[in-house]
Amino acid sequence: MMISLSHDRVRLLRLRAQRLVPQFRDSLSDTAHLVKELCGIQAQDARAARLALRARSGGLVEADIERARVQERTIIRTWGQRSTLHLLAIEDMGWLLPLFGPVFIAGDQRRRAELGLDEDTCARGIRAIRDALADQGPLTRAELVEQLAVRGIRLEGQARPHLLGRAALEGVICFGPDRGAEPTYVLLSDWAAPGHALPEEAAYAELVRRYLDAYSPARPEDMAAWSGLPISKIRAAWQRVTYQLMEVEIDGSAAWMLKSHAAWLDEPPITDQLVCLLPAFDIYLLGYRDRDLALSRQDAKRVNAGGGMLHPTLLLNGRVAGIWKSQRKKNQLDVTVEPFDQLTPDVYPGLEAEVADIARFLEAQASLQVVSH
Repeated sequence: MMISLSHDRVRLLRLRAQRLVPQFRDSLSDTAHLVKELCGIQAQDARAARLALRARSGGLVEADIERARVQERTIIRTWGQRSTLHLLAIEDMGWLLPLFGPVFIAGDQRRRAELGLDEDTCARGIRAIRDALADQGPLTRAELVEQLAVRGIRLEGQARPHLLGRAALEGVICFGPDRGAEPTYVLLSDWAAPGHALPEEAAYAELVRRYLDAYSPARPEDMAAWSGLPISKIRAAWQRVTYQLMEVEIDGSAAWMLKSHAAWLDEPPITDQLVCLLPAFDIYLLGYRDRDLALSRQDAKRVNAGGGMLHPTLLLNGRVAGIWKSQRKKNQLDVTVEPFDQLTPDVYPGLEAEVADIARFLEAQASLQVVSH
């Protein structure tokens, strides 16, 4: 008999899968392992990506994440799911790039053409990028654009990120060390060795397992929205791993979990307030076709800042209950939380603990202000 899940139970299971349950996150302190388990962290905002890992780990500080990216090079910042910037485990790049690259390059062809980037220009531009980085090492975007101009490739406006994104999806470049506040680009082949490739069917099956490990219970349509990959191929891969899956019911329709997570269904409900301060663009809100279970439609406009921007959010037992922001001056971090409704007294201990943990992570002193409207 199929198990029917309440909304509260679905949220708890997803928090568990997202490593946002305290007793689970306290055991996670290896950056590369965590990035791999979550199958990537949204990273168009690099600081937000680091804070997303803070919310899912125990003991990490911000410097640990940059060390894993720049010195150890076990994680990488590059174009991933939905052709957006992500932190990904370098050992996964050998099979993820062949999945993402062709789909997103083909999907962006019309926009590139509008920007003057026909196939010949892209090919010449990527050769010039390769030559410039081979000759001069890490370069900022402005420096790289200048070097392209020297080599006869002149880029204006949005043509610049579109060509760089294509070069990354072809496996030519990735982000390198920051130069002050400015990121640089490097040749992927110089930066790190991607892991082993997989045949396409095996790669899709692996991605289904990884997705469900971090986002279940979920449906193929959720994974398609999360990944940006074709729903037809996701459904086919879902069928290939069905022997590893268990079916549950949410609002009268089927969803799936890994059988290896079956014991989670027997865990008692959370009795204390589970408080999380999630950063902008957090994957908890980006992992599904819609956000209705986590975010009420009446509050969605307060979280969505427009242009695909998502504010940092206050999460109470898996539901968005407010937004927050922070301002840092030297060693002082001022955190302001704006709840949608008045917070009950039992929320404050968890909220104060989250602010203290952000301060620990950033190696700063923090203050908390709650602003009611």
